[in-house]
Amino acid sequence: MNRERAWETVVEHVEDVGLRRHMLAVEAAVKSYAAKLGGDPEVWGLAGLLHDYDWEIHPTLEGHPAEGIHLLRERGFSAPVLQAILAHNTAGTGVERSEPLDFALLACDEITGLIIAATLVRPHKDIRSIKVKSIKRNWKDRLFTAAVSREEVSEAVEDFSRVCFDGKLQLWEHVAHVLEAMQGVAAELDLDGRLAS
Repeated sequence: MNRERAWETVVEHVEDVGLRRHMLAVEAAVKSYAAKLGGDPEVWGLAGLLHDYDWEIHPTLEGHPAEGIHLLRERGFSAPVLQAILAHNTAGTGVERSEPLDFALLACDEITGLIIAATLVRPHKDIRSIKVKSIKRNWKDRLFTAAVSREEVSEAVEDFSRVCFDGKLQLWEHVAHVLEAMQGVAAELDLDGRLAS
């Protein structure tokens, strides 16, 4: 399966623009780690792009993505893509993370939400102007994107660091990497200033 078919699946099942933006952001972030970790960028990107495709259909941690994975399997997406998607919600699926892609996907998932929100509250709404120090400031404000659990993000990054970087990847280094990946697809995310009023 290729990226075009994956995007068709997203468009078919995801109406919310914000959710689509999130999935595109995770795709960019995960794909950027593939090069560093010897992964296949296309496979890693597909996992990032598709990981929440069924959230509007099964909007519970018990149902997502366990109940939605069948469609992806039927459409021929590869085992590594399915494994990573299932493992990004171990509590709901029972599938543990085991491969570098699994750890990368979870580590990139929630932090993209904080970065997107930090961009959208700026008058310019241009992610290319966002700095890590802005994300740090927002991180400290627990009311800012309160749905993003700082503890879960930190734990996911620690696991990713331990498994894939011998414990040497620090949280803010990871945030900088994800931010840079997202800045590279600013136009696709509609975070290139076009939303500024």
